[in-house]
Amino acid sequence: MKTEFMTAITQLSSERNLSKEVILEALEAALVSAYKKEVFTEEQDIAVRIDSFSGDIHVYLLKSVVEDVTAPEQEISLADARKMRKDASVGDTIEIEATPQGARAGRIAAQIARQVVLQRLREAEHHATFEQFVGKEGEVVTGTVQFAQPNAVYVNIGRREAILPTSEQLPNERYHQGQQLRFYLLQASQEGRNPRVMLSRSHPNLVRKLFEIEIPEVHSGVVEVRSVARDPGQRSKVAVSSRQESVEPIGSCLGPRGIRLQGIVNHLNGEKVDVVEWNPDPRVFIANALSPAQVAHISLDENARTAIVVVPDKQLSLAIGRGGQNARLAAKLTGWRIDIKSTSAAEAELGEARLAAAAAAPAEQIDARETVSDVPAEQPRDVTAAESTATPSDITTEVPPTTDTDALPDMARSEAGDEEEPEQQEEGAETLEQLLASEVFRFEEDSGKDSLSVLRFAEDILPGGRRGGKSDRGKKKKRRTYGDDTDDTP
Repeated sequence: MKTEFMTAITQLSSERNLSKEVILEALEAALVSAYKKEVFTEEQDIAVRIDSFSGDIHVYLLKSVVEDVTAPEQEISLADARKMRKDASVGDTIEIEATPQGARAGRIAAQIARQVVLQRLREAEHHATFEQFVGKEGEVVTGTVQFAQPNAVYVNIGRREAILPTSEQLPNERYHQGQQLRFYLLQASQEGRNPRVMLSRSHPNLVRKLFEIEIPEVHSGVVEVRSVARDPGQRSKVAVSSRQESVEPIGSCLGPRGIRLQGIVNHLNGEKVDVVEWNPDPRVFIANALSPAQVAHISLDENARTAIVVVPDKQLSLAIGRGGQNARLAAKLTGWRIDIKSTSAAEAELGEARLAAAAAAPAEQIDARETVSDVPAEQPRDVTAAESTATPSDITTEVPPTTDTDALPDMARSEAGDEEEPEQQEEGAETLEQLLASEVFRFEEDSGKDSLSVLRFAEDILPGGRRGGKSDRGKKKKRRTYGDDTDDTP
């Protein structure tokens, strides 16, 4: 009988994936409940010991050693305790063997023992499976959906039940029983007697871990995932770099005909994934992050971590993206606050600044001419009696002839008939666009950063070369700012 008992314990240990010690502890707790129900009273404190080799069961009555006994069922005097153990002292606990001989548990006691065994085994299983996930937060696990509720989805991961809360679900994903998915292990915590495992499908690191699993170069460390920006269920951007010059990082992530990246997209329920190349130069990295839009010019403010990006007019909507998604993901990916402008808006702003400076210049020149004049003062002359009686219309002023028109004031120079003035004004009007372009380049130099190249407004970016002299000042300026942590609205 005892051999069959130990065989049953061994079989139960194998089925539950638990050690024999854990199962024996559960049986001892169950027998304590059964003996208290049938043999002993609730006030008595008992302990059950099962021999792991022979299977013998021993029951002990526990009593505290005191000087004066007031509760005989729970206490024992010091003199009686020293009869059983010579070194006993006040405050010790004495175990008195009280194994019932030939006693059998009743139906109620057997049911209680069965419930206790099942409860203890269930708790032991939960604790054993919980130990497998402690310290493994951030890993990817495969689970099967058991059932879905409005506030959470319960997933079976091995022998453990985990929870996928609503906040960690993909907005475009529906879950049904038996569905197998990959999850990001978000948290494993012990809450009371029941350990809790939290999963996620929307965490950005899920994309990073899938790259490590699906792409051998990333798993081996040849290709490194630098940063990840994700709009769960919609789109993700991943910046990668290579540690070996012979390995192309983007091509390694895509795989033959994009099969590697397509596997990651399938695990994310069709979420779009953009792979861009990381670069230590912030300008190049920001330009790559805004792809597929083309960037004409970038200026940086290191102190404010702000990047002013100028894109062609036709590329503005593509750079911003639907609902500002492309610019927002680029800002998260690079860590810079991105301010996007179109070329027409940038030209208009620089044109207004240039015209304001040009309007202020003539007033300063006139003030300087009134203060210092190169024209000699007019000498006083004698007025005859005839001239004194003449009317103002009869008086004429003679201007001494001179060939140096530069020495005359502006009024005298215009009366002298400078024929080159209209040509100079016409040439100034033709070079206004060049002045604006040079002003853009000068603005980049004033920012204290090395510019990528001269801005190519008229020749390379705008279709058809020059604009035919049309002014852009009347157009509405298009300007969007993204990357602010407090407000992502474009």
